[in-house]
Amino acid sequence: MTKIKAVFERLQGQGRKALIPFITAGDPDPALTVPLLHALVKAGADIVELGVPFSDPMADGPTIQRASERALAKGVSLRQVLALVTEFRGDDQETPIVLMGYANPIEAMGVEAFSRAAAAAGVDGVLVVDYPPEEGSEFAEILHRHGLDPIFLLAPTSSEARIAQVGALASGYIYYVSLKGVTGSASLDVAAVAERIPEIRARTGVPVGVGFGIRDAATAAAVAAVADAVVVGSRIIEEIERALPEQACAQVFALVAELRSGIDAAVVAAGRKTWAG
Repeated sequence: MTKIKAVFERLQGQGRKALIPFITAGDPDPALTVPLLHALVKAGADIVELGVPFSDPMADGPTIQRASERALAKGVSLRQVLALVTEFRGDDQETPIVLMGYANPIEAMGVEAFSRAAAAAGVDGVLVVDYPPEEGSEFAEILHRHGLDPIFLLAPTSSEARIAQVGALASGYIYYVSLKGVTGSASLDVAAVAERIPEIRARTGVPVGVGFGIRDAATAAAVAAVADAVVVGSRIIEEIERALPEQACAQVFALVAELRSGIDAAVVAAGRKTWAG
């Protein structure tokens, strides 16, 4: 059993939902990445998505694009991201880390070499934004061979055929993009999300995490009432942007702890309807 699956099974048994925050590796400085990862975990993160900076992040809004630009300006590469995961693993062997990024840096390294290096570094899952399922079967197979979970995106516009394709390949969880557009978009239609989640769960048998548009404890709580996991990225990056470097970890901790409280309160209020139920 992968660490990601174990997390969801543990939370299922506790009647809780996963909190999955996102930061970009190397933003605002590589020296802060590992401390920020530990701050996220201490604040209540169950899984962490770590962005691999890329020069053309087409699915990301301006906030995460700026984070990539800052990291690239510091010279952060895919190999350095893996080194940061290795450093994090020196103190935390349990919290799953999911790399989130684009195909180009992985293909430049070679998918087999990347998968081997990622597993050795302590990565648990990989989400490649521009690998749709119809092009991702070989990639998913290689990841599985190295004990890594391939994580795929679904959106409000995803067809039944696309959902079935993802269900055949994905493990760990599915990232459901709650809005049409790019990361950081503002409006969130929880009722529309609630309509799609049961269908996706039924067709895939994999937990569903929902991201895009989650800004605070209230929106995190609303999503937690209908999904298996809440994914928060742009709002955390904004907090990092606003903070002085020496205050970044404390401010991110406070934000993520607030999100955690909102999620836990919502689950108590809504009951225990989850992916396995």
